[in-house]
Amino acid sequence: MEDYSSWDYLPVDDIRTPAFNSGVVSEASNGNKEFSVSLDAAVPDDILERIFTFLPIASMIRATAVCKRWYGIIYSSRFLWTHMLPQRPWYFMFTSNETAAGYAFDPILRKWYDLELPYIDKSSCFVSSSCGLVCFMDNDNRNTISVSNPITKNSKRLLEPPGETLPDYSTIAINVDRLSHKYSITVAKSKQVPEDFVRWYFSVYKYDSWSGTWVTSASEVFIGWRGGDDSVICDGVLYCLIHSTGVLGNVNPRHGVIMYDLVGESSGTSLMQTSIPVPCSLTCGRLVNLKEKLVLVGGIAKHNRPDIIKGIGIWELHEKQWHEVTRMPHKFFQGFGEFDDVFACSGTDDLVYIQSYGATALLVFDMMHKQWKWSVKCPVSKRFPLQLFTGFCFEPRLDIST
Repeated sequence: MEDYSSWDYLPVDDIRTPAFNSGVVSEASNGNKEFSVSLDAAVPDDILERIFTFLPIASMIRATAVCKRWYGIIYSSRFLWTHMLPQRPWYFMFTSNETAAGYAFDPILRKWYDLELPYIDKSSCFVSSSCGLVCFMDNDNRNTISVSNPITKNSKRLLEPPGETLPDYSTIAINVDRLSHKYSITVAKSKQVPEDFVRWYFSVYKYDSWSGTWVTSASEVFIGWRGGDDSVICDGVLYCLIHSTGVLGNVNPRHGVIMYDLVGESSGTSLMQTSIPVPCSLTCGRLVNLKEKLVLVGGIAKHNRPDIIKGIGIWELHEKQWHEVTRMPHKFFQGFGEFDDVFACSGTDDLVYIQSYGATALLVFDMMHKQWKWSVKCPVSKRFPLQLFTGFCFEPRLDIST
């Protein structure tokens, strides 16, 4: 693990301190009198836009504090956000025992920033992110859903979704259109049929920001399977992780992935007919959207001990077939523990973040370079042995609102 002593962190508000002091260029005129020219005034807007496209997001936030003109260009320029250099996703880490305040890791500048999330009263929640927006669903009240931009603090509380008010299992996913900035949110709910150990109700509800309403997209009864708490939207398709109940003898594999086309909703195909088995026996699974490709990060179960994890693998789905990308080297896996569900995981772009629930160490896998690397140390400290931590990644953007 790296030497952390050389790294520091700053509160997000401190990022907004002026990073540029307008210089004055003095020249002698024919009358030997000086006149001042503002560097800012000498640079036209279109040139400033092109300069800003080369900045990392943290530097761009600082630039908004320079003057009203820079603030307006950065927040309103469509050219800037469509031509800027790729921004790497940040990872927000927080403790599961307190309110949802924590630290966000910037992989470009390799710093942590103090960050407090709006509309989130406590850390126990389901989270999904897309293109700068993050949606949250309260774990206790599955009908309390909000959307926010963690950087600008722009937030919105949504109408309650239809369906069961207290489902046994729920999962949430968000997808933002990168051109229109409109977004869709899906909530999948699963509840056991009363006094029936075999059948489970499973329903999908969809919210569209342009209409501001929820609709029931799909409803089905599963036999021997139930919904889980992980889902993701990739290229217009909702993928949900499902779990075997074991009552019909279908113990292995314990997990599967079902698909639902959010665009062609009226196909009439049974959700269970779209089921794709996981590549091997897993203790747990996380679904990730990397450039509209479905990636599965799973805890690999020991042989004949499906509740004990022996490693972590990453697979990518190609035409309903899983292709193994990598397995976590043992030197990184040490310390994750042996229970069935021991890590949080999320990702976007080319990065996959993996974090042990019992520690603040953050591991990053670069899909493009096939490289594992520890992040710099998070400044949060563990206060007691059983304290748990979790997190999620998001794209830092200033141009996306709810």
